[in-house]
This record gives sequence, structure tokens and C-alpha cells, in this order.
Amino acid sequence: MTITNRQTQAEQTRQRLFDTALELFKKKGFDNVSVDEIVKQSNSSKGAFYGHFKSKYGIFIEKFKEIDSFYEEFVGTIPEEATFKGKILLLFEGQMDYLANILGKDLMRTVYISGLNDTDENFFANSERSLYRIVRGMINEAIERGELQGAVDIQQLTWQITRCMRGTLYDWHAFGEAFDLQKESRMYIEVFMDGVMGRYGVNE
Repeated sequence: MTITNRQTQAEQTRQRLFDTALELFKKKGFDNVSVDEIVKQSNSSKGAFYGHFKSKYGIFIEKFKEIDSFYEEFVGTIPEEATFKGKILLLFEGQMDYLANILGKDLMRTVYISGLNDTDENFFANSERSLYRIVRGMINEAIERGELQGAVDIQQLTWQITRCMRGTLYDWHAFGEAFDLQKESRMYIEVFMDGVMGRYGVNE
């Protein structure tokens, strides 16, 4: 299928709006940026903005699609033979590395602040996001492989594991430069997973 000049221009406009909005959110805070300002700073129009995004919150929905794409690619690098605990630790490690070194602390701070807004599209609470589906899949696999008891509440355990991720990222922002994200996240999830396996693991 041939891409027309109009389609190319539309994609360039969308990317410009996207990048401008994220930069403004980072500088001024999500609540202090209007669609009018995004449009003005990106030399675009309101019609173009709403042609690509339902609202300024839609910018974050798009960013989380990129993050979810990372999770989907990364999970393929985790060895199939790894234990349930090992897989969760590797996922945690990969997530922290990506969020810290690719997305960066400033953007993640903005994402967390915006995630506190009361909206029907809250990406943190969307249980169908790739991250939640991946963790659920790992739990199901652990049950099938006899690592976890069959009676474990899969959805509840998924929320608990992902809550560890969100909580660690919150502390990364709260405690400043003294907080070593990789070191602290590794220690925390190891202790948590030891507790999970102690409570729900199958004793041979």
C-alpha cells in the first residue's frame, strides 16, 4: 500500500503534537497545560489535535502503548525454562531498566501525576494492558507447571505483583538520587516473591 504525501504529513503532525505535549507536561505539569497551548507550540490546529487524540489524556494512552510494546518484546527474551520467580525477577529488572534509561525519570514523574486523575481511561487500572496479561500468563503457567497451587487467586496475585512495580517506581521519585532503582527493586521483588512462593508454592 502506497503512503501518500497527505498521510505522511498527518503522521508528522501527530508526532509533533505528541512530542510537544509530552515536553510541556514535563515542564509545567499535566494539569497546567491546555490543548490550546499544545496546538500553539506545535504550530498545529485544534482540528488536527482532535483528529489524532480524543483529549490531552490520550497522549499518555499513546505513550503507554509504546511501553506495552516494550513488554511484549521483552517477555520473548525471558528463558522458557526459568522458574516463575525467575521470570518475574527478569521482567521486573527489564521494566526498571527501560523506564529509567529509555523513558527517563522526568517523563515517568509526569505519567504518575497524570495517572492520579479521575478518568475512565486510567492506564494504571486497565487490567487488559500487556503488563497485566503477561503477569497473568506467567501465573497460569506456574500453576500448570506445578510451581503454584491451583487455588491461587490469579487476578489478585497479578495486582499484587504489579503493585510492587508501581510502588517501587513511586519511591524512586520520592527518595531522590539516593535511591538505586535497580538495586532496590531487585531486593524488594525478591523478598516479595519469596513470600509468594512460601504461601502459594507447591511443596514437593
